[in-house]
Amino acid sequence: MSKTRLEAFSDGVLAIIITIMVLELGVPHGDEMAELLPLLPVFMSYVLSFIYVGIYWNNHHHLLHATKKVSGGVLWANLHLLFWLSLFPFATAWMGENHFTALPSALYGFVLLMAGVAYYILVRAIIAEEGKDSLVAKAVGRDFKGILSVVVYAAAIPLSFMVQWAAQALYVFVALMWLVPDRRIENILAPSR
Repeated sequence: MSKTRLEAFSDGVLAIIITIMVLELGVPHGDEMAELLPLLPVFMSYVLSFIYVGIYWNNHHHLLHATKKVSGGVLWANLHLLFWLSLFPFATAWMGENHFTALPSALYGFVLLMAGVAYYILVRAIIAEEGKDSLVAKAVGRDFKGILSVVVYAAAIPLSFMVQWAAQALYVFVALMWLVPDRRIENILAPSR
């Protein structure tokens, strides 16, 4: 099965997710700088989620670039990932509208956690389809960053109910950790170009 339809569909869904998130940014009802201040939490949550969607898009692109075969299992694993990513606009808006309070921040962390788990499942589905000697398997290796991300999200969820700013700091930490481009797949593909 060709991977081009999977890539095109995924890119379209991610573009829609970003569009929905930006539409949640309300327009101030005045022309003074002070009118922007109430929108700051919503804007900050949007920026964080935009970075996360960009990270997923970038890594998904590289992952599929290294993928040679797509099976039904890979398609379902990809849909599973897209499901959790499609909840970003809701979780982002709720967290921003409520100024990063406990429950919305915990839900945001849960969505991040499940997206991280779903991405891990997608990678494992590709490796199961292509084998342990595939480019994806070699590039991902033990996936330290992926596993660490999931562990940090899991820690941040209960922390949201105790020290909200610390939970937010952990969400930002993981985003910053992934903002540095992950060159594992590029490095594996470089000799074959």
